[in-house]
Amino acid sequence: MHQNKKYPVTKTDEEWKASLTPDEYRVLRQKGTERPHTGEYNLHFEEGEYRCRACDTKLFESDSKFNSGCGWPSFDKSIEGTVEYLRDTSHGMIRTEILCANCGGHLGHVFDDGPTDTGQRYCVNSLSIDFKKE
Repeated sequence: MHQNKKYPVTKTDEEWKASLTPDEYRVLRQKGTERPHTGEYNLHFEEGEYRCRACDTKLFESDSKFNSGCGWPSFDKSIEGTVEYLRDTSHGMIRTEILCANCGGHLGHVFDDGPTDTGQRYCVNSLSIDFKKE
């Protein structure tokens, strides 16, 4: 989250803690991650849409999901305007962090090594998204 940015959905830390599980809070609000190959949506390929678990914003369509083998749900594109991109230099790496543009929740990172025409791999924590079947 941008420290000073005002998002359309804004809550206090206590309000986020009350509406999210401890693991969801750790990922979405504290930029944590889940262990690879453990998330419920890693190998999930039903038709539908993936939404921010914190604010219910539609982020990804099922037709953009693919199995990258990295251990986290992977998408080759987001729904335009729903994801914010931040330079992340943590852990001795230079990466692009992805956040929900509606609430600032941490989703994961995007990389330029995707196998589809977009060349992108949005590597997303299952704990940061929810699935709605079509």
